[in-house]
Amino acid sequence: MFQSITQQLPRDSDYPPRQFQLQVLSRVLAGQLYAHLPYGFHDEKNLAGEYIPLRSRRPSVQSNIARIVVDDSVALLFSEGHFPHVECADDATRAALASLIKETNLNGVMMDAAIKGSIGSVAILLRVLKNRVFFSVLSTEFLTPTWDPTAPDTLLQVQERYKVRGAMLRSQGYVVSEPHADYWFARAWTRTQEVYYQPQALDDAEEGLPLQVDIARTVTHDFGFVPLAWIKNLPGGDEIDGACTFALAIDTQIEIDYQLSQAGRGLKYSSDPTLLIKEPAYGQNGEMVKGAGNALVVSENGDAKLLEIGGSAATAVMDYVRLLRESALEAIHGNRASAERLSAAQSGRTLELMQQALIWLADKLRISYGEGALLVLLNMVLKAAHRYPLLINDKPSPALNTQAHLWLRWPAWYAPTAEDRAMLANTLHTQTQAGIMSRETAVKTLA
Repeated sequence: MFQSITQQLPRDSDYPPRQFQLQVLSRVLAGQLYAHLPYGFHDEKNLAGEYIPLRSRRPSVQSNIARIVVDDSVALLFSEGHFPHVECADDATRAALASLIKETNLNGVMMDAAIKGSIGSVAILLRVLKNRVFFSVLSTEFLTPTWDPTAPDTLLQVQERYKVRGAMLRSQGYVVSEPHADYWFARAWTRTQEVYYQPQALDDAEEGLPLQVDIARTVTHDFGFVPLAWIKNLPGGDEIDGACTFALAIDTQIEIDYQLSQAGRGLKYSSDPTLLIKEPAYGQNGEMVKGAGNALVVSENGDAKLLEIGGSAATAVMDYVRLLRESALEAIHGNRASAERLSAAQSGRTLELMQQALIWLADKLRISYGEGALLVLLNMVLKAAHRYPLLINDKPSPALNTQAHLWLRWPAWYAPTAEDRAMLANTLHTQTQAGIMSRETAVKTLA
């Protein structure tokens, strides 16, 4: 069904296949997978009287399991209680970076990046404007990275290229001859510049004419590196994109949506059953009647019935949907623990065991978005501080150690309960009394 639905999406052959794939996954994540379908689920026939297949109808119910799992995993990754602490041997650098994280709302930026990057990849742009640091999240649908062949983990350039209407370009100050035509808009980030190009007509692009640099809009930063962190979501992708978080659950999610829509349709029919009359029958006032509250007068051989749907069909659908949901969550490591089964407050360790699959997913994302993104951005800030004097909270930052080694200290998955803390304190007391652990290490463990 997923393939049948996506085949009805408009597709621009001027873009590479990767762009269409990311577009489809973005629609799934945003709950817009069915937005292009022309008919509602209640529409059975078109204006010509032809039957409308289900693949051309929008379900009346959307479960969106994909977004639920993404939100749950990101909450365990970068929510306020799970954001990692940045550690550094240089106290001044560590304190300055902690202030910078708060000022730039890097916590929210990383959450936004992890949600958008769940389709396969995402990029985070670093900018220094008037000596202040800013981060912004970029979707990679129209971005193409170029890697250094001698250092495959280092970017040489990232190019952005997409179509835009001429009227939009004109509103941004560009000079275009045809406001109703489409143009190619392009820019690129290199190790020294953010290069803007003049909009190019589609015919000129087909003829292979080169792009013309827009000197007025091009910015020179001289960082010595491409100010973009390119993040691959999960292992298993290619050299550009990682694996999608929810790809294995899309078909099952679609099946759930259509099954629930059909079940809802059946319940509506049950609440308003259809009247079947074998031969003309009339009510007491001489008018044709429909409904159980009116009396019908039929001939000797006549008959009238109410066509109803039994409740067992709806029950079977719900059981099937529960099975599908369990299967989908299992496939993408979602949270399958039910709050209804919790009879009392549980310890942090118990919650970890109940949500082990979701924690495994978040643990893998820590590698991609922690060491592969957050640390990369902070190291970029240190390098940028070598080029520009930075302002943090509108004050000149202390001298940052641009050669400092940074690492992340992640908090526990769940806050320990009083029972957990008591057990830990007793264990640490025993270890320190036995001389196995120093008091300093014990205090740090508690902290």
